[in-house]
Amino acid sequence: MDKSPDAFRTISEVAEDLDLPQHVLRFWETRFPQIKPMKRGGGRRYYRPDDVDLLKGIRHLLYDQGYTIKGVQKLLKTNGNKFVVAIANGDVATMEALVAAVPPAKVEEPRMDDDQILGRPKARASGRFFGFGGAEDGDTLVASGKGPAVGKEDRALLQEALYDLLECKRLLDQVR
Repeated sequence: MDKSPDAFRTISEVAEDLDLPQHVLRFWETRFPQIKPMKRGGGRRYYRPDDVDLLKGIRHLLYDQGYTIKGVQKLLKTNGNKFVVAIANGDVATMEALVAAVPPAKVEEPRMDDDQILGRPKARASGRFFGFGGAEDGDTLVASGKGPAVGKEDRALLQEALYDLLECKRLLDQVR
């Protein structure tokens, strides 16, 4: 007998449905505070349908799209649970609506110094790079010689490119 779509699921049912070991689901609970199964006496977990949808989205991003745990955490923090669920379902309309509801980040034109204009390498001191327009909240400067981490404006451009690629994928899947 199959359960109703609104029924709660045990960890073994969810693990089987997602083709994952149960310990992975327990680990994800420690990394993603958005996953909150109900726990009954004895610590037995019961996942709500929304929890299962979110787990499917996280699984899709980690295993199918190649995201890291930190990357999925940022997506959840920036766009919320519904966005991750919409990505897993290929629901482009919902993704666009959720992104449109988030106010755009303030984007400033990066300042260029003489070295950048002339194509010379940037000067380094104390492991920090100069002449890039300065660090903003959330940005980090890397001492590895690879340049600054992805800034807010670059992140917004990459996110927009992701949406375009997802739309292309959805269209290709329809044709197949």
